[in-house]
This record gives sequence, C-alpha cells and structure tokens, in this order.
Amino acid sequence: MRTGKEPVAKDWYIMNVVLVADTHGTVADNIVDVAQRADLVVHAGDIGCAAVLDLLRPARGKLLAVTGNNDIPEKWPLEDQALLAALPERLSVDLPGGVLSVEHGHRVYDTRRYHELFRRRHHGARAILYGHTHVRVIDMESQPWVLNPGAAGHIRTKGGASCLLLTASEDCWSVTEHHGHLA
Repeated sequence: MRTGKEPVAKDWYIMNVVLVADTHGTVADNIVDVAQRADLVVHAGDIGCAAVLDLLRPARGKLLAVTGNNDIPEKWPLEDQALLAALPERLSVDLPGGVLSVEHGHRVYDTRRYHELFRRRHHGARAILYGHTHVRVIDMESQPWVLNPGAAGHIRTKGGASCLLLTASEDCWSVTEHHGHLA
C-alpha cells in the first residue's frame, strides 16, 4: 500500500541530438551511422539536396533543418524545390532542459564578434547551432553555448568531416565531437 510519502522516481529522459551543417550534397558514412541512431538530427544549413536529409533522417527519430546561403533554387535539383521552399531560415527547438536555436550564420557579418552577436540574438536559448564557417566550435564558456559542428560533407572540412552529438536531459547537457570519412 502506498502512503503518498514514498520518494517519486524522477522521469529521466535523455535525448541524443546530432548536429550537422555544411554537407553541400554529400555526407560521410560514419556521420550517417551516428545520425541513424539519434533521437533528433538538426542540420544548420548548406544542405545541397533532399537526398542528404534522407540519409541523415534517424531510424526512429526526427530531422529538422534550416537553409544556408547555398540553399538556393539554382543550386538544388528541380525535384527538390518544394522541400527547399518549405525550409525555414531559423529554428528554435525545445529540448529537455532548454532551447536550441539554429541558424546558418551567414547573416552575421562581424566574424570577429560572431559568438557575442549570436549570444545577443539568441539570449533565451541554452545553446546556439550554426554552420557556414566549416570550422568545428564548442564554446561553452558562457550561456548560451555556441556550437558549430564543422562540415559533414567533403567541402572544406578543415581536418575531416564532422558532427556534434548533443546529449540533453532536464538536468544536464553535454556535447561530443564525431568525425567521419567520405564513402
């Protein structure tokens, strides 16, 4: 018999979110493997085509994406135009323990103050995901965190194709890097 004074087990929900950007039409196989096991994949733009999103879609999860400066009708296949037109330029993603703000980053012109400007623009977020520079960044010095997974395709990978894995729960967020190789 329960008295109502027993400790209640906390609901522990941990979400694995794969963060990618700058695929430009191709994705490394190891990154596809990581994405397939995720709860959510978030692409920060410069996707290249619908086939990239199909490859990154998790087996049992969801995929979200924003457009980048190279995601324009002239650079996407004709059959993918409807999908391209439906993609937003920015997203706010509710995750356990906070909000992940997403944009490609090409509209921030003062590159010396990138993180400062991102933090001002997305001050209510717990983390900000951007792409565009093709440079991996995990800046957790202050909140919101500023994260760039580098390039997950083969163009300007700066040390190899990569993505980030954000593990999010109500109490704790952590970020790890994953590197892949093109097939």
